[in-house]
Amino acid sequence: MAKKQAKKQANKKAVTQDFSKYISWFWKLFLGGVLAIILVFLLASWGVFGALPDHTILENPKTNLATEIISSDGKTLGKFYFNDNRTPVSYDELPKHLVDALIATEDARFHEHSGIDARGTLRAFVYLGSKGGASTISQQLSRQLFVGVASTNTLSRITQKIKEWIIATKLERQYTKEEIIAQYFNIYDFGNNGDGIRSASRIYFGKEPMELDIKESAMLVGMFKNSSLYNPRPERNPIGVKNRRNVVLAQMEKYGYIDETVKDSLQKLDLGLRYSPESHREGTATYFREYLRAFMKDWTKDKANRKPDGTAYNINSDGLKVYTTIDSRMQLYAEDAVNRHMPRLQAEFFHQNTPDRNPTAPFLDLTKGGIDSLMQKAMSRGERWRIMKKAGKSEKEIRASFYKPTKMSVFAWKEGKASEIDTIMKPIDSMRYYKHFLHTGMMSMNPQTGHVKAWVGGVSYKHFQYDHVNQSKRQVGSTFKPFVYATAIDQLHLSPCDVLPNSQITIEANKYGNPEPWTPRNDNNEYGGTRTLKNALANSVNTITARLMDKVGPQPVVDLVKKLGIESEVLAVPSIALGTPDVSVYEMVGAYSAFANQGVYTKPVMVTHIEDKNGTILYQFTPESRDVLGEEAAYVTVNLMEGVTQSGSGGRLRGKGRDKWRADYREVITGYPYEFTNPIAGKTGTTQNQSDGWFMGMVPNLVTGVWVGAEDRAAHFASITYGQGAAMALPIWGMYMKSCYENEELEISQGEFERPKNLSIEVDCDDYKQKQDSDSDGPDEDVPEELDF
Repeated sequence: MAKKQAKKQANKKAVTQDFSKYISWFWKLFLGGVLAIILVFLLASWGVFGALPDHTILENPKTNLATEIISSDGKTLGKFYFNDNRTPVSYDELPKHLVDALIATEDARFHEHSGIDARGTLRAFVYLGSKGGASTISQQLSRQLFVGVASTNTLSRITQKIKEWIIATKLERQYTKEEIIAQYFNIYDFGNNGDGIRSASRIYFGKEPMELDIKESAMLVGMFKNSSLYNPRPERNPIGVKNRRNVVLAQMEKYGYIDETVKDSLQKLDLGLRYSPESHREGTATYFREYLRAFMKDWTKDKANRKPDGTAYNINSDGLKVYTTIDSRMQLYAEDAVNRHMPRLQAEFFHQNTPDRNPTAPFLDLTKGGIDSLMQKAMSRGERWRIMKKAGKSEKEIRASFYKPTKMSVFAWKEGKASEIDTIMKPIDSMRYYKHFLHTGMMSMNPQTGHVKAWVGGVSYKHFQYDHVNQSKRQVGSTFKPFVYATAIDQLHLSPCDVLPNSQITIEANKYGNPEPWTPRNDNNEYGGTRTLKNALANSVNTITARLMDKVGPQPVVDLVKKLGIESEVLAVPSIALGTPDVSVYEMVGAYSAFANQGVYTKPVMVTHIEDKNGTILYQFTPESRDVLGEEAAYVTVNLMEGVTQSGSGGRLRGKGRDKWRADYREVITGYPYEFTNPIAGKTGTTQNQSDGWFMGMVPNLVTGVWVGAEDRAAHFASITYGQGAAMALPIWGMYMKSCYENEELEISQGEFERPKNLSIEVDCDDYKQKQDSDSDGPDEDVPEELDF
């Protein structure tokens, strides 16, 4: 018995000893594991598994930021970027429900942890991730900023996860919770060039982030799961995106951010997508943005405009902010006016250039040989030629390629909108097709400040990248005549009421350097009697302009236009009086602005200042202006041009009658008649053979120039009915100004032009006539005395 008891005690002791061994091993393994984890974290922090960002990088994480182009009324016109269309926003610019959606979906205990969610991590280990992952918002941000895409290799994934943990804890120490949230929204790629929440909001909903509603916020947060998979575009995965959005809404309800009623109602709604891609070739003010790109490149090349470290700024990645003078509302009105008028005008041009009406369409006055020569030159200057030449193709191979049918998308006006048509066409035929299109250039500026408010360089930047505001120079026609009149008024102190004979005049050869005698004729070939200067300019009478040119000489006129900012070549010959020089819209608007600004020329301004990403001003515009004309001469010239819109070629701006367009195109000028009643000074211009149509229009605080024409001057309307400036260009001005006046916030003037206090030149022809009668010994006459030229 005693032996049995002793044996039992021995066995019991052995069991106890064996259990102690297990406990001992457990603690050894546990402590060893803890030490191993600590060692791994230390090794990772020391950079054994790859370099980690130091505190300076954490303070200023490197992200590519797009340069933002900002309008005078605070709207984003566009951006310059290479790969990253990213413009950061602060936490204060994020709506609360957007932040709530993110926390509810991605990290419910975000405000409770310090970078690592212990409960979530333990759950992920126990359930092997089947009940959700454990990555906090801070970890996901560290991955986006510094770690990169997870590797497929198990060991690499483990070390990457460790790096995430370390960086996440550092981020939590470095930044506030709000700053981490803002960085997370700013860094994510939402697809379709939507880099960051601001770009995504604009692209998918046409809104700033603060304007997003709950369902829109939920959709964008849902895209965090996988923006490539959950792409809301109609051709991609809108159903999957809607389902994912509804999951986010359910999470928001689960954590008390919205109630069940709100969740249920929102889940039934469609996405409400307003997809508007942001690209360099689409959007608002595309031609102006491309002009600005060249401006910014030149600015960055100047050694005076360098970063503190001496390197040049990169307009595609340094997050500059360029504050422009463009008003986004006026820009939209200008683009809308072009888009309303040009399809209708184009329809008429196509009608006149059907094969049965014009076998050489779209050209007139050219032989087959002339057309072939023109097309061959266009071929050698084209993009296809350049690319193939660079690829090493022979000239024979390149020419042959133009005669092989090719799949392509070509520009077309469809239902009054710029669009594309997918087709198969020979490149040579597509070139001729494009020769049919009419183009336009339009610029609008404040004459007192020089601030350019609208800039439309063409009908579609995507297809026609030549800017007809600044790059293109075309014959200005009768819009040049006010320069001749202004010179004569300045030199001879003429009144708009002075009278000249309406008879042909010949300026003999070599008088002003012209090699041959010059005898201009009137467009209607009507002569006889006399005309006042105001009537002559209003009706664009060539003989009167020629007489003024003969009196003052061409050189003073050239001197004036040069002072008015026209840098294009203007020869000092008499024929410039009728508008033979080629000048840009940009130059013409700047020059005309001096008339509205009491004779002071102000150089057009497009950029007011430039800031870096931190708001430091890097560039501040300095106005450039100079006195060119006396106040009297400028005012009298304006008074003369008021006659153009009162009774002359611009009179349709005030008319109540129907337009003159063919019945098929009765709606060609939407909103015509315009029925303006306020003072407007202007001048139409039509060049020889109707190749170019112009209208320059002014009110006291806004000067706008419009040009319309085809790429080649041999492509033009057959008659003056549609080919004159009053029909081609003036309607765009009229529709634009009607929209501007409807928006009272713009404060576009409807008042009189400022009259000089001591005006010595009589501009009221009734008063002028009475004065002439009282000064004359002869009998009373019906018209003022004829000038003795």
